[in-house]
Amino acid sequence: MSAVPPLSESNRRFMSGNEAIARGAWEAGCNLAAAYPGTPSTEILEYAAHYPEMYTEWSVNEKVSLEVAIGASLAGSRALCAMKHVGLNVASDALMSQTLAGVGAGLVIAVADDVGLSSSQNEQDSRFWGRFAHVPVLEPADTQEAYEFVRRGFELSEQFNTPVILRLTTRICHVKGVVNLGQRQEISRNEGFVKDPARLIMTPGVAKKRLPMMFERDEEVQRHSEASELNFIQAGSDRRVGFVTSGPTYMHVREAFPDAPLIKLGLSYPVPFDRIRQLADQVDQLVVVEEVEPLLETELKAAGIELLGKEILPRIGELSPNVLRPAIAGLLGEEVVEEAPVKPPVEIKPPAPRIDPATGINVFPRPPTMCVACPHLGIYYCLSKIRNTTISGDIGCYTLGAGHPWNALDTTICMGASMGIAHGLDKGRVEADKDKKVIAVIGDSTFMHMGMQGLLDITYNKGNVTILLLDNRAVGMTGGQDNPASGRDIHGEEAMQVDFRKLCEALGVKPERIHEVNPYELPTLFTALRQEVKVPEPSVIITNQPCVLVDHYGAQPALTVDDDKCTGCGNCLDIGCPAILVTRRETVVKPNGSEKELAFVKIDSGACTGCDLCPKTCGPDAIVPLANYVRQ
Repeated sequence: MSAVPPLSESNRRFMSGNEAIARGAWEAGCNLAAAYPGTPSTEILEYAAHYPEMYTEWSVNEKVSLEVAIGASLAGSRALCAMKHVGLNVASDALMSQTLAGVGAGLVIAVADDVGLSSSQNEQDSRFWGRFAHVPVLEPADTQEAYEFVRRGFELSEQFNTPVILRLTTRICHVKGVVNLGQRQEISRNEGFVKDPARLIMTPGVAKKRLPMMFERDEEVQRHSEASELNFIQAGSDRRVGFVTSGPTYMHVREAFPDAPLIKLGLSYPVPFDRIRQLADQVDQLVVVEEVEPLLETELKAAGIELLGKEILPRIGELSPNVLRPAIAGLLGEEVVEEAPVKPPVEIKPPAPRIDPATGINVFPRPPTMCVACPHLGIYYCLSKIRNTTISGDIGCYTLGAGHPWNALDTTICMGASMGIAHGLDKGRVEADKDKKVIAVIGDSTFMHMGMQGLLDITYNKGNVTILLLDNRAVGMTGGQDNPASGRDIHGEEAMQVDFRKLCEALGVKPERIHEVNPYELPTLFTALRQEVKVPEPSVIITNQPCVLVDHYGAQPALTVDDDKCTGCGNCLDIGCPAILVTRRETVVKPNGSEKELAFVKIDSGACTGCDLCPKTCGPDAIVPLANYVRQ
């Protein structure tokens, strides 16, 4: 792990929001940061790990990461927990109790919402958790505020004895800006853990007594929000429309309507109703600009404040200036410039070929796919060849197995759900599916995150599911972070390495039903699958090759295609490897009069890692080692 770069003389640095949050936590005297990787929040912990004064760890899931942070807070250390929006669903059990118990040292929960669904299965709005859990919510509008608000979050947490949510969006996490930095402030809390059973033993009797205290705290934070400099009104000369903004929407409104009055909510919950009423009295019409749910809008209308919101603004995606301008123009009766419509979700299906205008070649476009030589390629190739199955998928790189050319997943819901859903597909099957085999596909990190409980449920309740446990020794989808399967910690140092065979046996799978296979050995993998789906009890097939993007992946000599031997059968394309490219297509007439399209291919030898998957699909043995081939 590289050292922290020194400050320049001006103490200014160009950094992303995620990097700024890590820096702000360090400067605030934070001693512990824990997280589970998930875009757009992943880099917060990766940057935090550069600061030796902070203990950092990849936890096995978000609930554990929050519990670790809670423990550190109660021990007297400021603590940061980071996750993406769906991660707070996992961590909510701990959150909802700790908001009653309170904190020790400051506790900040950085939650990154994926507005626009760039890398997530939903677009949920984490601001709801502030209301649900009765905790303050801070919303930075740019990188500088992301840095500053972490520090303010620790102060608020300690002032009001509560966790604080720092609500981020992809726009904050990944956009870079200039940040004015300071130095680390060591926070002295020498009392350590203070025994307080009447606060920390969350039995019904204790929790019942804490409820009135939580409501009193709500009122205190409400008064603070009304007076806080984080919530302020900006005057404007064009009073036809005023805006209520928070987070990145403040920047969007300022860009689109620089002369309009607005209120910026940095501490967006509790809502400063009186401040917003002041703005409402200054303008002809008031519009709430919020991403993504009409949360503030509903609360303000309930408080008797007249305004508009989702009646004129979309309920999905970012509210950027090109979205705001036509909406407000329509409100004011001005000419509306037509904007491009929001594209519907992309249906997962094979894309149509297209003609390359430069070469005239019929080009087969590449949909989102896995990496060259990914160990998951052979798995989905085999799954696509097995008939009469229902396949339950999970969250990770292997979710792409739902796409072309494999079309080998039938469900994907949330982290770890492949196990429980597969069990339900088995136990809930109707007569029409009585002979179908049920398969669950899950990655190593996801299995440890939330899948183990599902496997235990399958074995305990005598389910009949074949589990493919894809151990690529990394959290591949979010950038190859280490986990207990990799044998290394966040600093790259040696750590305990989980033994999945022993773990699955401990969870109730019979030893003879656990198989470890090399996913590049297609015949062995295919045979194991064919055999295990026929067995009427739980079985686990563990694959054992690392992600191709991690530093300990061992590439082999590249391959190429012998043009003289290639028959255009296209079998190698079923692997789905991006290094295999179609050079031309031909249509031939078979003896029975039907037509068959041939696809002649080449291999991008610069990208090929010699995994040896595609030669196993090639009947004419046209795929050969590049080093042994001399092109005629």
